[in-house]
Amino acid sequence: MPNTEISKDSVKAHGLTPDEYQKILKLLGRTPNLTELGVFSVMWSEHCSYKSSRVHLRKFPTSGPHVVQGPGENAGVVDIGDGKVVVFKMESHNHPSFIEPYQGAATGVGGILRDVFTMGARPIALLNSLRFGSPTHAKTKHLVEGVVSGIGGYGNPFGCPTVGGEVFFDASYNLNPLVNAFCLGISDRDKIFLGRAEGKGNPVIYAGSKTGRDGIHGATMASQEFDDTAESKKPTVQVGDPFCEKLLLEACLELMQKDYLVGIQDMGAAGLTSSSVEMASRAGNGIELDLSQVPAREENMTPYDFLLSESQERMLLVVKKGFEKEAIQIFHKWELDACVIGVVTEDGKFRVKFHGEEVCDIPVKALTDEAPVYERPYNSPEHLDDSLKKPVGGRLGGWHELLIKFVSSPNLCSRKWVYRQYDHQVRTNTVMLPGGDAAMVRIEGTKKGIAITTDCNARLCQINPRMGAQYAIAEAARNISAVGATPLAVTDCLNFGNPEKPEIMWQFKEAVEGLAEACQVFETPVVSGNVSLYNETNSQAVFPTPTIGMVGLISNIEKRVGIGFQNLSDEIYLIGESKDTPHDLSLDGSEYLNFFYGELGTCLPKLDLAFEKKVQTVVREAIEKGLLASCHDISDGGLLVALLESAFQNDVGFEVSYEKDIPKEVLYFGESPSRYVVSVDPKKVSDLENLLKHVKVPYQKIGCTHPAKIQVNSDIQLPLKETKMMWENAFEAGFK
Repeated sequence: MPNTEISKDSVKAHGLTPDEYQKILKLLGRTPNLTELGVFSVMWSEHCSYKSSRVHLRKFPTSGPHVVQGPGENAGVVDIGDGKVVVFKMESHNHPSFIEPYQGAATGVGGILRDVFTMGARPIALLNSLRFGSPTHAKTKHLVEGVVSGIGGYGNPFGCPTVGGEVFFDASYNLNPLVNAFCLGISDRDKIFLGRAEGKGNPVIYAGSKTGRDGIHGATMASQEFDDTAESKKPTVQVGDPFCEKLLLEACLELMQKDYLVGIQDMGAAGLTSSSVEMASRAGNGIELDLSQVPAREENMTPYDFLLSESQERMLLVVKKGFEKEAIQIFHKWELDACVIGVVTEDGKFRVKFHGEEVCDIPVKALTDEAPVYERPYNSPEHLDDSLKKPVGGRLGGWHELLIKFVSSPNLCSRKWVYRQYDHQVRTNTVMLPGGDAAMVRIEGTKKGIAITTDCNARLCQINPRMGAQYAIAEAARNISAVGATPLAVTDCLNFGNPEKPEIMWQFKEAVEGLAEACQVFETPVVSGNVSLYNETNSQAVFPTPTIGMVGLISNIEKRVGIGFQNLSDEIYLIGESKDTPHDLSLDGSEYLNFFYGELGTCLPKLDLAFEKKVQTVVREAIEKGLLASCHDISDGGLLVALLESAFQNDVGFEVSYEKDIPKEVLYFGESPSRYVVSVDPKKVSDLENLLKHVKVPYQKIGCTHPAKIQVNSDIQLPLKETKMMWENAFEAGFK
């Protein structure tokens, strides 16, 4: 085996600490060669080993009556009845998207698609959650255009609809955009495949694109802080080919109909190394590879290149011995490379050869079970003791000008410019389009629908990570409930700064515990997810952003409800609050406070998880009984923004009269949870009120729909058409 002296600089360049290197020496009983050092580097990276987060992630509820497969595989699996399951996961591609926004975002979509169809599911929906810096920052326009184009440039030709998502701007993301990609697929319950290398002597097959040098050390790069030299890391960003991935999907699904597939894993972060090691580890086996058999698209590639490349559109498979030829023929039929590159062993070793010479010999457990696990120190940051620097409560000019400026602001204006670049109706099963509380796709052959949303208000998490994380779960469940679906399960993407800093680790710990507590209440176990740390450049960390992807089920899509007012002269109700109920409204954490005053606030409005669940339950019951014409949760922007969004959807205005003994700014723009704006046919008002009274959920009739105007008390009167145009055009105008 070739051996090269390993210097301290080489260890550091591979993202390993001196203590970690000493542990490697002890585990091997010798000095590793450079290839082996690279293997340890990626497998022990934060991105692959979760060494800073694993001790906290154990707090998540991960099982439940619907859960078929929880964390630990490529994606989570949830039963939806009738022998069908949905398979879903969310992943980050933050660092690559900062370096090269188009390919970073595109390959993020490609990776999450493979995570889902590796399990045997056909992808039927994509969503994304995007965070960018201030719209006025020099790099924001470039990043927005590149990321949005990359998402559409991969998802559209692949043929999976992008049905929803979110876009948020804040200066904390100036140097670290967040690109979180979600995918959901559907499969028969008895056709789920796992990433396991089982059966001594079974052949290991490589399939898909050829291997190049793109993406080498991508996992290590994603586990480090950035500085001003970040853009020099472009070689660590992969290059994607959605057309090849479409062929790979069809080939894999065809193979899965046969009886000789044992295990399958996509080559994502850390490429061939992680896929082979993880498959062997899950099965308690070893694996032996011959890199000279791996299809290469570049000349003079080394074992180091082959093992650490993150070239896209590649799969690793284990098939039953004797069926190699049949499996390979399927991939060749789809014009893909495929060949045997190894074999499953029982010695527990990760052995690699190259042109007959052994270049790697490492115990599998040394790369997985023995990876470092850190209980990093944590403490709360000083900002929690800050108070508001400016008094809040005075109106900033006239109500009309204020409202128009606010609803046209970067975080509240229409995202139509973004989602019109995505194909959201390919395969014709999208029944609720982008722009609502949750997207919905039809389950073919049934009346069932799957509701999907991604949510997180990072401002709230910056103020109070535990409570902000609970808000994220509550809002996701509120959005799922708003369309009439019952929340089932969660995937997450936990985006934080440098975990070696105690205040960042405290944010992470608090957020995880908040998520766990809320998931218990809403009975939504965490079945998959991703941790993205070191989202920090020049010591400036992003806001703590535990993004939530939630999935819900509706038994009859014909009963679904959208956010838009439907009919003239319908009654408008506020559910979850009335003028007589005690209030916990405030502007802390609100978009209003942030946009007009540049402040976050210090104390979030109370979130009563039990009450939130109660309100959501009665809203779902009202939808099931056909009592609501529309339903929209109140979140970003508060009550008035929710009313405007409901009006803009179908060009139906409103007249509202609602007073409460609190400042008007708080009444109109406070973002307290557990509230919905709904519209109701006058003939069904009595039934709705009886239902709400029966379960003791507060409500208030606040107005009615109107053909063409927007009127709120005696404060605001605006033309619907012109106001909508400003809201709808603001995003594109801001990035010209």
